Amino acid sequence: MDKLKKVLNGKEEEEDQQGIVTQIYEGSTLSWSTRLKGFIICFVIGCLLSVLSTFALIFPTAANLKLFAILYTFGNITALVSTMFLMGPVKQLKNMFKEKRIIATSLVILFLALTLCAALWWKIAILAIIFCICQFLALIWYSLSYIPYARDAVTKCFQGCLNC
Repeated sequence: MDKLKKVLNGKEEEEDQQGIVTQIYEGSTLSWSTRLKGFIICFVIGCLLSVLSTFALIFPTAANLKLFAILYTFGNITALVSTMFLMGPVKQLKNMFKEKRIIATSLVILFLALTLCAALWWKIAILAIIFCICQFLALIWYSLSYIPYARDAVTKCFQGCLNC
């Protein structure tokens, strides 16, 4: 109901101009310390899963390559979910699917799904590894969308390298 009142009074645009800390604080019913703890715990678990996945590459058998792909993907999913503690799931999903991020978000989700499909259902280890690499690149591109002008800078850098 409050949201409807804000829209009718024309105050919804003011929300976009508020500071990020204010938006984060108002976006959840959890206390700031609880949200921060949830973020840290999920992010650390995600990073640990991703790091542990590399141990599966020590002895590159087909089973270990699949284990790598699965652990790496679940690590990335957990790290992505961790940011929802800070903003709240609804606000995070809205940010993920804004016009400037929709392609990057779609690619991240696509490669997360393709990695799991290749590892679990299709059982093609090399394809799962290729999708892990694509997943990594898509996550970098997605992360750069949160830094002003970062994607433009990276694009110009690669164009400069290709022109040499």
